[in-house]
Amino acid sequence: MMKAIATLAVAAALIGSAHAAPVAKPTVVLVHGAFADSSSWDGVSARLQKDGYRVVAAANPLRSVKGDADVVSSIVKGIDGPVVLVGHSYGGAVITTAAQGNANVKGLVYVAAFAPEAGENAFELSGRYPGGTLGGALAAPVTLPDGGKDLYIDQAKFPQQFAADVPVAKAKLMAVGQRPITEAALKEASGAPAWKNLPSYFVYGTADKNIPPAALKFMAERAQSRKTVEVAGASHVVMTSHPAEVAKLIEQAAEAKN
Repeated sequence: MMKAIATLAVAAALIGSAHAAPVAKPTVVLVHGAFADSSSWDGVSARLQKDGYRVVAAANPLRSVKGDADVVSSIVKGIDGPVVLVGHSYGGAVITTAAQGNANVKGLVYVAAFAPEAGENAFELSGRYPGGTLGGALAAPVTLPDGGKDLYIDQAKFPQQFAADVPVAKAKLMAVGQRPITEAALKEASGAPAWKNLPSYFVYGTADKNIPPAALKFMAERAQSRKTVEVAGASHVVMTSHPAEVAKLIEQAAEAKN
């Protein structure tokens, strides 16, 4: 009798585990960089959603590293469960700071992005290696009421500088909708980097004109990247021109057991 009861208990446990709710996938928070907006992630977001991920494309203010990181950090704090933080370009500097103090962040993915050490800034890092041509592609700065300056890429130069492997018609629309960044944000020193404590992943194009590929490779190696993907011929907006490759790396970061 006791043996029969034990057998039934085991069977019940097996049935229960078979019908248990699957473990929820991490939420992916996407942070765009300068001269872009959240729509630059559309192709990546569609693939992640199709694969069952909840996606949040944060609106990055592009005003200051600390202030922007505080905005992203607040979004992360409001999410139940694990989070994978993904940053593009200047957005990499933002997630490097935003992940600090958020225990639910399980990994960082840098998409053609800055991964600064404490005290470094995007302006200096982009000029540390040859190959970047952003300076010559900028439009005249826009002076702000507080005396600061907003930076834009000249619309006529935007397709070749920023999105050379994106269809020209789409690149021109991206130029119109670009979000400016303050000059001060690009020159603001970064704080303690979260990539020293969290697994990091990198993907970038070999034809990036905003951040030289040599600089991106240096930052990936310094952060001891778990996996680095170089997309041959891809521009600075590799997430727009090669969304499948970027989404695949994000999912690998999300599925990692750390």
